[in-house]
Amino acid sequence: MQTRIREFRIAVSQAELDDLRERLARSRWPAEISGALGWSRGVPVPYLKRIAEYWLRTYDWRTWEAKLNAFPQFVTTIDGQDIHFLHVRSPEPGAIPLVLTHGWPGSVVEFMNVLGPLTDPRAHGADPGDAFHVIAPSVPGFGFSMPLQGPGWNHRRIARAWAELMARLGYARYGAQGGDTGSVVSPELGRIDPEHVLGVHINGGLSFPSGEPSDFEDLTPSERARLLDAEKLRNDGTGYADIQSTRPQTLAYALTDSPLGQLAWILEKFQAWTDPAQDLPEDAVDLDQLLTNVTLYWLTGTGASSAHLYYENRVAKDPPLRSEVPTGIAVFPSDPAIRRIAEREHRIVHWSEFSRGGHFAAMEAPDLLIGDIRAFFRALR
Repeated sequence: MQTRIREFRIAVSQAELDDLRERLARSRWPAEISGALGWSRGVPVPYLKRIAEYWLRTYDWRTWEAKLNAFPQFVTTIDGQDIHFLHVRSPEPGAIPLVLTHGWPGSVVEFMNVLGPLTDPRAHGADPGDAFHVIAPSVPGFGFSMPLQGPGWNHRRIARAWAELMARLGYARYGAQGGDTGSVVSPELGRIDPEHVLGVHINGGLSFPSGEPSDFEDLTPSERARLLDAEKLRNDGTGYADIQSTRPQTLAYALTDSPLGQLAWILEKFQAWTDPAQDLPEDAVDLDQLLTNVTLYWLTGTGASSAHLYYENRVAKDPPLRSEVPTGIAVFPSDPAIRRIAEREHRIVHWSEFSRGGHFAAMEAPDLLIGDIRAFFRALR
C-alpha cells in the first residue's frame, strides 16, 4: 500500500566506502593563482587538502552511521515519492509533535544535537513540559528521500507532503520548525494546513528589503549590519544558486563523480554562512558531523538531485501569501532578517536575536536554538 510506513536502517556497503577512499586518494588537484587572498575565489587548495586528508585517513563513517541509526527511521511514499524521516517520540505524555525541515547544503544530520533535548528535556536537565515528538524528514532529492521520481518538488509541494506525513502519523495538532529551505517550507506548511499547525518557528530566514524607501528608514544598528550582509550576499555569494537554479544537471557530473568536488561545494557554504566570528568551518561546527553531512550527500548521490530544488522554486508560479499562523523567528549572525520586512508574510509573535551562532544553528548553537524553540511553543501548548 502506498500509505504504508516502513522501518528504515542505514546500511552502506563496504564497497561504497572503499570506492570513496580510492577516489579521494586519487584526487586530481587544481592549480591555485599565486597571491589569491584567502577564500575570495573559493576554497583554498591547502585548506581543502587538509580536510580531504582528514576525511580519507581519520573520519569514520561507521561510527556516525551507528549514531544515526540510534534514531528511529522510516520511509513512506507520498505523492509518488519515497520520503525518509526520523521519528523520535518523547517519553513525556504531554509532548507535542514538531516537524523539523532542513535545507541545502544540510540534511537530517544537522539535527543530531537537538533531537535528545527536544524529545527528552527531563533527561537534559530541563522542564519536561517542553517536550516534543520530533519528525525530521529528508527533503525529496536529499539523503534517503531518493530516487527523485520527477520534477515539481518545490517548497509548496514539499509542504503538502509534510501535511500528509503528519496526518499519516496521526498527529492532528503539531508545530513546524526549520532553517534555510525549512524557513520557507515551515511557514508554507502553516499556510496550507492552518487548522492543524499550532505554530511555526524558523531560523536562517531571508527578508530582503524590496527597495521601497520606507524599508530603509529607522533601521536599528543590528538591522543595518544585516542589510550590509544581505547586499554582500547578493553581490558575492549567490553564484551557487544561479547555477543550481538554472543548470543543476550540468553541475551533477562534477558532484556525483568527484568526492573532492562535493566536499568543496559544501565546505564553501559552511565557511560563508557559519558564525562570522569563526574563521573556518570546523571552528563553528564539529568537523566529523560536517563530514557526515558531506558523506551522506556523496553516498546517496544527491549533489545533483538536491540542486534541482533551486530550479523548481525558480520556475514555480505560486507567490507566497501572508501566514496567519503564530510565527517565531530566531535571528543568528549571518541571517539577513529584518522584522518589519518579515511581518509582511508572517504573523510574528516571537522574535529573538542572538550574538552567537550562524545559518546552521542546530549544529552551531544547539543550546540557543533549543531554548528559543521551547520558549516559542511554550505559549502555544
